[in-house]
Amino acid sequence: MLKIAWSDIYSHPLPENHRFPMLKYELLPEQLLYEGTIGNKNIFSPQKPDESLILRTHDPLYWDKLKYLSLSRSEIRKTGFPLSRQLVEREITILNGTVQCALYALQYGIAMNIAGGTHHAFSDRGEGFCLLNDIAVASNYLLDNELARQVLVVDLDVHQGNGTAEIFQNDSRVFTFSMHGANNYPLHKECSDLDIALPDGTTDAFYLNTLEVNLKNLLDQVQPDFLFFQSGVDVLGTDKLGRLNLSIAGCRDRDKVVLQCAKERNIPLVASMGGGYSEDIKIIVEAHANTYRLAQEIYF
Repeated sequence: MLKIAWSDIYSHPLPENHRFPMLKYELLPEQLLYEGTIGNKNIFSPQKPDESLILRTHDPLYWDKLKYLSLSRSEIRKTGFPLSRQLVEREITILNGTVQCALYALQYGIAMNIAGGTHHAFSDRGEGFCLLNDIAVASNYLLDNELARQVLVVDLDVHQGNGTAEIFQNDSRVFTFSMHGANNYPLHKECSDLDIALPDGTTDAFYLNTLEVNLKNLLDQVQPDFLFFQSGVDVLGTDKLGRLNLSIAGCRDRDKVVLQCAKERNIPLVASMGGGYSEDIKIIVEAHANTYRLAQEIYF
């Protein structure tokens, strides 16, 4: 059974200039339920995590600043969100959703988080709409509890997974692979274990060939027994921030490559949604919905 993490808090109210990016967290589950791709039995509401889960990955001083809402103005500005208690509760709930998804993936082969993919969160700071790194926390949870030996992070958001790269820069048990726009945020890139920086205007054929060749090589070389997939849809040509030029069909084929590779090799996979900033919200929801449709088609 496909298990999906989602909670009302995922789409909590924000000031008007921040509300549009949050709409997808309401509309995506509604669309999937309406079309019958999933039922209510597929959805679970993640709980708040124990602090120890967060502190295994994130600096205690930084966590205290979040918990007590004491980030400086500069630190708040870098996150891109106005800081509030509700925002912190949202972030930790999403984070634990990815951890719980990892446990479901071990059972069912795949699980998915309607939010997450907060790959710009460093061990000691937040950036780019990311406060805490859900993929990093879930990876450490699996490794610490001997539920995985070697993790592969496949980050296909248009923006480099700089926070994830920093967190695991000295940990060979987590291989970070980021395929992103060369000229996109962040200006200063960290060093992932494998970075592929794509030129502006990259289209479907080049993108898909590059992904398939490199992913299959990595699966052979790294031999992961768990895979985290950051499946941001800001690679679309319609995206306001993306600068690449994938079609909806190309984005779907991207997801199919990743999911089929994991399924064929019996590697449990957790997908987190990542970014998406097209002007038309219907395009964002459709592109994300394709990931869930493929999961049902390939796995169940």
